[in-house]
Amino acid sequence: GRSAWNVHSRNTSTMEPSQKRRMKTPFDTSIIINKARFHAYHGVMPQEQTVGNDYEVSIQIGYDFTHAMRTDDLSHTISYADVYQTISQEMQTPSKLIEHLAGRICKKLFDTYPNITKIDLNIIKKNPPMGADCEGAGVRVIMTNEQKTML
Repeated sequence: GRSAWNVHSRNTSTMEPSQKRRMKTPFDTSIIINKARFHAYHGVMPQEQTVGNDYEVSIQIGYDFTHAMRTDDLSHTISYADVYQTISQEMQTPSKLIEHLAGRICKKLFDTYPNITKIDLNIIKKNPPMGADCEGAGVRVIMTNEQKTML
């Protein structure tokens, strides 16, 4: 019988990205970056735009890297270092709203890696100017590739 490792044995190099996404993946695979720290200048308040704030960004990217599991070849996955660089670049472009920032990060990743199936992104502002005793406030976006046109 066929094992989970050879389910994708047919050549997919000539397939359209939408065809590849419809193929059954034997595993639920994700690229993860957990609590990457940044200092950035997002916010509505003038002091946020001048002094900045500390942020934590976590992301889970749905992506079929089963071929990389078999081959040990970086070209069959998404480098989390490249994902980090994309997030870092977007973090350095100020936005009034972290909702806008989250949308920019998702759009850039979906545009750069069309085979991403889903993004689960958390952005936490560590010291929000709201007079609350908390570890941070932020946004979470869970978006599929099909929903990217909403951005």
